[in-house]
Amino acid sequence: MDDSEKGTVYLIGAGPGDPELITLKGWRIAKSCDVVLYDSLIPDEIIVSLPSSIKKIYVGKRGGRQSIPQDEINEMMVELALDGKNIARLKGSDPIIFGRGGEEAMYLKEHGIRFEIIPGVTSGIAGPTYAGIPCTDRNKASYIMFLTGHKAKEKEFSTIPWDWVAKAKGGTLVLYMAVSEIADIVAELIDSGMPPDTPAATIERATYPTQRSFKSVLKDLPNIVADQCVKAPALFVIGEVVDLQPYLTWFEDKPLFGVRVMVTRAAEQAADTYRTLRDLGAEVLPYPTIEISEHFDEEAWAAFENIRNENRWLVFTSENGVRYFMRKLSYHIGDMRHLAYFSIAAVGEGTARALRKHCIEPDFVPSTATVADLAAEFSQYVDAKGATVVRVRGNLSDNMFEEMAESKGAEVLPLMVYRTSHYRWPMEFKEKLFEYPPDVMLFTSGSTFEGLFANLNDDEVKRLTSTAKIFSIGPSTSEKIRQRGFEVTAESTPHTIPALIETLVDYMSEV
Repeated sequence: MDDSEKGTVYLIGAGPGDPELITLKGWRIAKSCDVVLYDSLIPDEIIVSLPSSIKKIYVGKRGGRQSIPQDEINEMMVELALDGKNIARLKGSDPIIFGRGGEEAMYLKEHGIRFEIIPGVTSGIAGPTYAGIPCTDRNKASYIMFLTGHKAKEKEFSTIPWDWVAKAKGGTLVLYMAVSEIADIVAELIDSGMPPDTPAATIERATYPTQRSFKSVLKDLPNIVADQCVKAPALFVIGEVVDLQPYLTWFEDKPLFGVRVMVTRAAEQAADTYRTLRDLGAEVLPYPTIEISEHFDEEAWAAFENIRNENRWLVFTSENGVRYFMRKLSYHIGDMRHLAYFSIAAVGEGTARALRKHCIEPDFVPSTATVADLAAEFSQYVDAKGATVVRVRGNLSDNMFEEMAESKGAEVLPLMVYRTSHYRWPMEFKEKLFEYPPDVMLFTSGSTFEGLFANLNDDEVKRLTSTAKIFSIGPSTSEKIRQRGFEVTAESTPHTIPALIETLVDYMSEV
């Protein structure tokens, strides 16, 4: 086979947990590949934010169990590349430092497959930084040692010269993958001459908003692991730099720090929500329960284009409606001036804000952001008799507004521009969800709540909601939740996503 017909494998370090720590180059390449192979420590937000056209294959390890053996991963990369596919091999942290990126690259080289290695932010630097510990300091440490506590399966004993390491002065030790071995490592270091009271720290789930860090001394590390039930992934930092932590702590001082927030909105819409919650310190659990796709009805668009009635209204009842309508308007009609002949209504402030992004100020917005209120107030605000009303909608929208307008003598044109369907989570997402369950669940529409039951059975939903608080964007969403027999903790006012997040912050500040 000619080399030009083969695909390329990109070994990409995705960072240690915070999804924004993937490099610009790594993210750009991952989004452009045909297939993504990813490990268990890849942030879920990265996976759900990848284009839906990319095939995503989970090859990670959970609880020490490799879902796919390394030999099979190697063969899979070769087979996909020989099929002409470009592959993003996403690896947690950095692909080389205590990863198997080097082994994978050698295998690809042996089989004539092109590859590139895209470095990542390694957890040994990012973790201490997020915990307020500098790995080096002019007065306390002029070098770093990265060490692994994990022994390869074929090795009965670690090959690290702990007796030599123990005698090194004036530096910082960062131990990876050492939770199960920490008692033996500490014993070897102390027996080899390292002072038992050397400053030390334990960092669990580094760079996640639910990270935990414990400052101690060397001899107490095993007790910290046992008493605090520390689990992998975790790091241990040993050295005088740990004493600087009280002065450099920054990550843990945010209003939602440590709060796990499940976001059920469609992933393609949720980037700003994810980012806002992260900036407030929350750990985002990106579990979209719906997905949105555009819909084009040629006959309806032709009818829309040919409306000649002087009394014509364009009614938007969702932000999705604005988004997909504007996209299709540009493509199908190609001239914004066509809207100059329409008066425009928006169901609420969120939809109005979406219109303003296109420099369109709505003529009418009801006092409460529900379709029922829009229907009731619109009929009082507008003389609908003889009017032509275009209702921009999705496939799951009810017909309440259309029925009201028709009852008042209007001619109604339903213009469907998008379709909503249930999003199916990858299997490993469900396992991770119950391993680290949410403290809060955000629902931004009735369909996002209904979509939960496409992925979980009734008992599983009850398990999640038994400890998680439910936050709803508005009355219609709350009604759907209550119809299923679940309690709504809080409802935002006004009924917008910024207000929903503000409601969450206010609630958490009082508990």
